[in-house]
Amino acid sequence: MALIVQKYGGTSVGNIERIRNVAHRIVKTYDQGHDVVVVLSAMSGVTDNLIALAHQASKMPDKRELDVLMSTGEQTTIALMAMTLQDMGYPAASLLGFQADIITDSMSTKARIMSIGAERIKTMLAEKKIVIIAGFQGIDPEGNITTLGRGGSDTSAVAIAAAVKADSCEIYTDVDGVYTTDPRICDKARKLKTISYDEMLEMASLGAKVLQIRSVGFAKKYNVPIHVRSSFNEEEGTMVVGEDSGMEELVVSGITLDKNEARLTLKKVPDQPGIASKVFVPLAEAGIQVDMIIQNTRSGGQTDLTFTVNKTDAKQAMVIAEKVAKEIEAEEVLVADDIAKVSVIGVGMKNHAGVAATMFSALAAENINIRLISTSEIRISCVIDDRYAELAVRVLHQAFNLDKI
Repeated sequence: MALIVQKYGGTSVGNIERIRNVAHRIVKTYDQGHDVVVVLSAMSGVTDNLIALAHQASKMPDKRELDVLMSTGEQTTIALMAMTLQDMGYPAASLLGFQADIITDSMSTKARIMSIGAERIKTMLAEKKIVIIAGFQGIDPEGNITTLGRGGSDTSAVAIAAAVKADSCEIYTDVDGVYTTDPRICDKARKLKTISYDEMLEMASLGAKVLQIRSVGFAKKYNVPIHVRSSFNEEEGTMVVGEDSGMEELVVSGITLDKNEARLTLKKVPDQPGIASKVFVPLAEAGIQVDMIIQNTRSGGQTDLTFTVNKTDAKQAMVIAEKVAKEIEAEEVLVADDIAKVSVIGVGMKNHAGVAATMFSALAAENINIRLISTSEIRISCVIDDRYAELAVRVLHQAFNLDKI
């Protein structure tokens, strides 16, 4: 007997028929003698509709009230799932985030989990109940409802799995595993049997939509095995686990594409100590995450400072950057959102030379110009014009022989 946490995304519970299908999968696991905790997202499209309603009510909805509103999506799903399971004769009970004692910080719409008091969950499991928990939400120390941001149900599931010391966390979604790249872009993409936490962290941060990055961080920290599976078939998916020596045999494991970034450039910035702090501290205080940063030195004690942010934060970042530019007497601020970031990822890159050369040569052969470059121990990212984005993915997938895995 094992303790298994199962998470189902919005498309998996998009209507009553799909909720029933998921319920059958849940009871199959329960009937095998396992303890089961289920974490659910809102039905597909519901969160977007709630946000649209909020913007009809107010041009700039209060973020605290947005959290109150958006949390109702998951409340609907968990109640319907509990009712469905009860109707099938199984002992199920639902819990909202605050009822499951999921404590977060106070950053509305982007909260981070601080702790989970798992005692109520454990008590219900001891009573042989199937515990259905609302993903994506929690409560801050002041008693305010909070939400965890897009993909937050993945984070909820893995954090709960860590708190209850689950044997595994199964993430059910509309794809049947982690692929070498997006199959919708490259028809030669291949499903991976296993992938390391570090590789999955890079892929999640670089545009892969399979798992939310914070969920992978939790899994790595608490050593929670994640099984990414499809809720629409019984096939084995991809295991996300700790790195082993065999994983290094594959130099590159995947190619990712992110078309949700914007590039900002501060022109003719004074090249002196403290300038970078003046630019990036206000962005951090506004909760804007900066990705890639590059500095080009000019003559005359000046430099151009370029960085990328998520497109949804671009307008706010522009306002902040223009204010800072006046203070430090920079010439102007430029913004471009017609960019894409393509990345190659693999733990094998640690011990193999020539990955960057292969990447740059493959892009050059297609006359794809590189605007920015960023690297880590197991990843190389290039910002390019977005019109070449999908071509770049296919070219790199072939260049690193991922077609033949």
